[in-house]
Amino acid sequence: MQRQRRAGMTVAALSAATTLALAFPHPAGAADASPVGFGAGTTGGGSTTAVTVSTLDAFRTAVSGGSAKVVKVDGLITLSGQVDIGSNTTVLGVGSSSGFTGGGLRLKKVTNVVIRNLDISKAVKTDAITVQSSTKVWIDHNTLSSDREHGKDHYDGLVDITHASDQVTVSWNTFRDHYKGSLVGHSDNNASEDTGHLRVTYHHNWFDKVNSRIPSLRFGTGHFYDNYVVGAETAVHSRMGAQLLVENNVFRDTQVAVTTNRDSDVDGYADLRGNDLGGAATEVSRTGTFTSPPYAYTAEPASSVVASVTSGAGAGKL
Repeated sequence: MQRQRRAGMTVAALSAATTLALAFPHPAGAADASPVGFGAGTTGGGSTTAVTVSTLDAFRTAVSGGSAKVVKVDGLITLSGQVDIGSNTTVLGVGSSSGFTGGGLRLKKVTNVVIRNLDISKAVKTDAITVQSSTKVWIDHNTLSSDREHGKDHYDGLVDITHASDQVTVSWNTFRDHYKGSLVGHSDNNASEDTGHLRVTYHHNWFDKVNSRIPSLRFGTGHFYDNYVVGAETAVHSRMGAQLLVENNVFRDTQVAVTTNRDSDVDGYADLRGNDLGGAATEVSRTGTFTSPPYAYTAEPASSVVASVTSGAGAGKL
């Protein structure tokens, strides 16, 4: 069953919204005009006239500072390490194969940033995208990858969200050929900073041959719905009291779909509904209380997730 929820709605209004959601489901692969989930309200550079860049120096200059800006990346740029992105910025790839290789992007102490339609690959010794001490972030329709030929620490994460970052949506991305997918909360010892923050929504992402951290969440609140996970060892991981709602996802060739009791001294919480586990195990030691996200969304049934995600996720699908 699809679910349409809005904080504070009456029973009658909720019923009417659910009927509309069933009658007009989200078209397979259709690009959202704005983020759904905890990142709602993120606008980036908005309608500011775009600047198109094709070199690293031009890109660094274009994305710096806090003024509103839309920066289009045309072509594949090689970099080492990470480029810092300023507040009120939209970074948008041109076509299906524009982006970065060898390094990644960092959002540190910024707000209101949109990252869309980029191909980011093989970020050596760093993350493809780092979100640190930042709020209102939308990471959408990107292709993020490395390889599994090197050790698990040759690359770092694909999308890591740390240091009390908040109000983030990660949607319609392809995560591929990687060990450590998406870490939310970097340390068991960071409760004083992270508690009450790290609210992240993941929806309609394709995790293809990603070994673990799909995601790994400490302290925060996560909503993981309508994602397609293939070939994971340990997928969704809730720890250090984190609350995770895991809804209408599909798991294939995965050993453990959801765990709450690994690798940390304090277990996490998880609430599961509507998932197609595909034979994967679950290790849920504590059932969560986060069952009604405080935003409107439509969760399509697990039966249609594979078709929607494989046709619509990744760069070039806007």
